Amino acid sequence: MKALTHASNQRCHPLHGLQRCVLVVDDNHNAAEALAAYLTSEHMESRVAFGGVEAISMATDWVPHAIIMDISMPECTGYQAALALRQDQRTRKIAIIAFTALDEVEVRQQVVDSEFDGYCQKGQSPTHLVALILALTTDF
Repeated sequence: MKALTHASNQRCHPLHGLQRCVLVVDDNHNAAEALAAYLTSEHMESRVAFGGVEAISMATDWVPHAIIMDISMPECTGYQAALALRQDQRTRKIAIIAFTALDEVEVRQQVVDSEFDGYCQKGQSPTHLVALILALTTDF
């Protein structure tokens, strides 16, 4: 399994000169809104989904460049949502970053087929997350 913190060219959704579009997925409404606001201040178009089911629907309709995915959500976990997105032709190349309080080892143990392209632990400086988004969504 590849390291979660490295970009995979075959899975990155290229920018083609467009502004980065990022979907923030978290069942904590305040956390999701705050992160989306921060990403907007970093010149990224950001939208929020408040759970895995909503994330699948929004990502399929919007097709952002990256998805910041919480893992521990009721009804549809981040693992389940990421797997569903990987199985859809429209969304399979979106960069998906696990953004969770879980440590990377625990996330890696649950990954079935490298659903995630990156990992960032909640509580770190948001600059780490922005750097990961930039690395995973760079034009080739």
